[in-house]
Amino acid sequence: MDRVILHSDINSCYASVEKLYDPTLEGKPFAVCGDKELRHGIVLSKDDIAKRAGVKTGEAIWEAKQKCPELRIVEPHFDRYMKYSRMLRDIYSEYTDLCEPFGIDESWLDITNCLACPDGKRTAVEIKERVKRETGLTVSVGVSWNKVLAKLGSDYKKPDAVTVIDRGHFRDMVWPLPASDMLMVGHSTSKALRRMGINTIGELAQTKPELLRARFGKNGELLYAYANGLDSAPVRRIGEAPPPKSIGNSTTMPADVNSVGEARPVLLLLAESVGARLRNGGYLCRTVEISLRSTELEWSSHRIRLRYATDITAELYEYAVRLLAASHEFPGPLRSMGLRALELVPADSPEQVDIFIDYVNKEKQEKIDAAVDKIRKKYGNALIQRASILGAIPSDFGFCALP
Repeated sequence: MDRVILHSDINSCYASVEKLYDPTLEGKPFAVCGDKELRHGIVLSKDDIAKRAGVKTGEAIWEAKQKCPELRIVEPHFDRYMKYSRMLRDIYSEYTDLCEPFGIDESWLDITNCLACPDGKRTAVEIKERVKRETGLTVSVGVSWNKVLAKLGSDYKKPDAVTVIDRGHFRDMVWPLPASDMLMVGHSTSKALRRMGINTIGELAQTKPELLRARFGKNGELLYAYANGLDSAPVRRIGEAPPPKSIGNSTTMPADVNSVGEARPVLLLLAESVGARLRNGGYLCRTVEISLRSTELEWSSHRIRLRYATDITAELYEYAVRLLAASHEFPGPLRSMGLRALELVPADSPEQVDIFIDYVNKEKQEKIDAAVDKIRKKYGNALIQRASILGAIPSDFGFCALP
């Protein structure tokens, strides 16, 4: 018997919540945007009027203003968004304990064995109406037999809609859609698929899996499976977080970075953040990746596989600088930079002894990191700082976490 999976997505989450707090926004184009002074001035969410004018999430404020000159800019309030996210999850929990969040505004629900929910579409409609009545927000809900297709269903028709993708209509509904609509197909993957002549999900489904694996590795096999409606991933219970596949942070600098020397303090701050998160989660990483965004908003990334797994801040920093310096010329000026730890393994995993590793110094670095983590946890991050960062990085310099 097929599972019955729902995917519920809050329509224009940030913008919808802001409209609840400020009724004067109704009927006027507006966008929730980051802090322009800190160069985080991009569109985080927009209302339907701005969307129809061509405003897109992720673009710069000045670009959005060119498309919609009357666009009103609204400051984000993340505490409000978290509050409403919790309210919706409380509603979902009344139907099933198999409720897995996917970001702040999306959740999967598995109602397969829920006696009170005999029909997936009827339950989806009931949830949609309850959310509207009890919170003032609207959601779009997809219903299908797996997580990937349920998410496609919630994106299929918006706003305030329920879409069922069943086996009988799967190919007719899904295969004509752009490949970029499918989970795991981001900008880079979509671009690579287009270079291969693959534009739709149907074309992806009919591509030889060996070819996709040769181009995308293991992810190529997943792309083929998803395009053919194959996904056995379970919906996790409330509070049952999946193990992370990576841990990273990125930031937009207050001023353009034009050299490796200017980039070093930023990379060190990123390494401190990523290292602390690795240690807090009990993980080591075997691969380090840096991501760079130019002033033209074009992204590039570079990664290196490590000789041994690590969570040491100094080592993460050294690898990041090495990756940046590996280019024949500095890829600047840079607007944003990111650092990500990949291939995570538990911190207590056995490691082959290597005679070329300085274990004495490694142990000293681990003790330093542990002491700094302890101080910051008790007194705050600002209490203890590295001398090389002081004066080079503004005190209000911040990060946004990478997924």
